Amino acid sequence: MEGEPISALCTPALVVDVDKVKRNAQKMIGRCQELGVQLRPHMKTHKTLECAEIMTGGSRRCIVVSTLAEACFYADHGFDDILYAYPLPFDKVERCAALSERLDLFQVLLDHPDALELLKKRPLRDGRQWHVWMKLDCGNGRAGVLHSDPGVVRLAEAIAKTEGVELTGVYAHCGNTYNCTGVEQIQAVAQETTSLTLQFMEKLKAVGITCKSSIGSTPSCSHPVKDMAQLSEVHPGNYVFYDVQQSMIGSCCVEDVAVRVLTRVIGHYPHRNQLLIDCGWAGISLDGAGKLPSGYAVIEGHPNLKLSSMTQEHGRVEPISGSLDYSKYPLGSLLTLIPYHACPTAMMHPVYHVHSQGRLLGKWIPTRGW
Repeated sequence: MEGEPISALCTPALVVDVDKVKRNAQKMIGRCQELGVQLRPHMKTHKTLECAEIMTGGSRRCIVVSTLAEACFYADHGFDDILYAYPLPFDKVERCAALSERLDLFQVLLDHPDALELLKKRPLRDGRQWHVWMKLDCGNGRAGVLHSDPGVVRLAEAIAKTEGVELTGVYAHCGNTYNCTGVEQIQAVAQETTSLTLQFMEKLKAVGITCKSSIGSTPSCSHPVKDMAQLSEVHPGNYVFYDVQQSMIGSCCVEDVAVRVLTRVIGHYPHRNQLLIDCGWAGISLDGAGKLPSGYAVIEGHPNLKLSSMTQEHGRVEPISGSLDYSKYPLGSLLTLIPYHACPTAMMHPVYHVHSQGRLLGKWIPTRGW
């Protein structure tokens, strides 16, 4: 189908504008170069080789993943310096060990002394060391040792003093930027996370520990604060696609969003003033809970339409106001959905159809599983 218009695709279909992907990636590379920090892009949004190549500027080095399936996928295709940024799963230690013994640099993350004990019980072969990042919670409230916990320095010391283990860095995710609206709020959270991380690095120095520091989220890295220049790395991911959520937060404009889901009208129901489309929640994420004025997604080019509800394979579309003019939406006609959240939407599709200016260039096949 190469060279054909995206309208030739069977629906529902995830389409990726490669020009926007490259532009988004290059802007982030430029921001990090200006700051003087290492960019370690997160792969979890797309999970493809082609997009990883773009995000790393062709180096195939210095990436972060959220699943071991991703880590193995990238390792199998020549990527290295991979950080598995997920609290060390006790059922996957042997798989982590295999990657640590195979790659030049494979890194794990932990936030509990029991995880460190597990690494002690599985020393690496050939004199290799476990490269460990400690997760710090600076207010996001997900994984990580709370920055104010009296035991947090003790855990860092324990990691640093353990034979066969290196404390490579301290890792914080400022996911609380997702609660922000506008650049000022984003930068306030980014500043707080950066400051707390840098303060913790000073505490480590006071006990003789020197290691890397990294924070990240797409909002904070889209509008970085000056103090982020004192960090070693940043690790955003969604920015390569962006989405409606990011545009509402203030990370980007809707025009920056590189992904769409194509869908077709499959039914007219004048008695309830609705259309039916062939995309349900198996094709586009329920994230956002339908709270947008346009429901679960933005229907591009149709500001008066709302994706009001979905079942697995069906979507109900209705007008925000007034009555539908069904002559504008004949059966089989194409509608374009801009997803509220690109990451889970991409996860639902086994293939991404890549295009430039609406003409198909090929397919990207993501990895799946854990």
